[in-house]
Amino acid sequence: MPIGPRRFQAVLTRNVAQGVHRLAHAGVNCYLVEEGRAVTVVDAALPATWPYLRTALEALHRGPSDVAALVLTHAHFDHLGFARRMQEEWDVPVYAHPAERTIAAHPYRYAHENPRASYPIRHPGGVPILAAMAAAGAFRVQGIDEFTEFGPGDELDLPGRLRVVFTPGHTFGHSALLLEGRSALLCGDALVTLDPYTGFTGPRIVAGAATADSAQALDSLRAIAETDADRLLPGHGDPWRTGAAAAAAVARSVGAS
Repeated sequence: MPIGPRRFQAVLTRNVAQGVHRLAHAGVNCYLVEEGRAVTVVDAALPATWPYLRTALEALHRGPSDVAALVLTHAHFDHLGFARRMQEEWDVPVYAHPAERTIAAHPYRYAHENPRASYPIRHPGGVPILAAMAAAGAFRVQGIDEFTEFGPGDELDLPGRLRVVFTPGHTFGHSALLLEGRSALLCGDALVTLDPYTGFTGPRIVAGAATADSAQALDSLRAIAETDADRLLPGHGDPWRTGAAAAAAVARSVGAS
């Protein structure tokens, strides 16, 4: 379901897993997890995604009062975009791993292995994606100072009963979120099917331009495989529907960029 004018269009895809809806905008995904009338939003995309979130909720016959929480897989700027507005305007609590606290407060201060400037030259396929992200507010994300902390293995008492699967490497507090009863894993940037820095598709970890420790990220693919989830719902790219173990094996074979 396209949302908004063509140039800046977002797309809402319903039921990418049971009761989980994907809102894709400017190369970034966020997800709406339903349970009854209540909704958990996973990741906060970019600032310009904000009005599309309300439109997506309306398409699901929901509104801001039905949103119980925002849960962050990690706090990079392209997953933190509307978090502050959600806190301030909708009074929605935010959840994240404690190791994300510094990035959450300062979205542009994050560890990355490789210099970013060379990527548009080496990988021109990523340029349109990065340009779309910039147009959607990638350089004007506001940080947040307050959030509720979770830890590895926690089951969050929120719509969807998300279980935390600790997957450090992309950031040091990165955490995937497992919907056990729906056999789906919201894997954030621990495993993506589109790398915005290179434009490459298929299961992989994100390039070193945005990954703190690629060796650790590759090691965290074991935790993803061990979930045995049927579907992976990444922070960038299309859902993967043929199993966590297969996706992790492909990503491991691709290695780091």
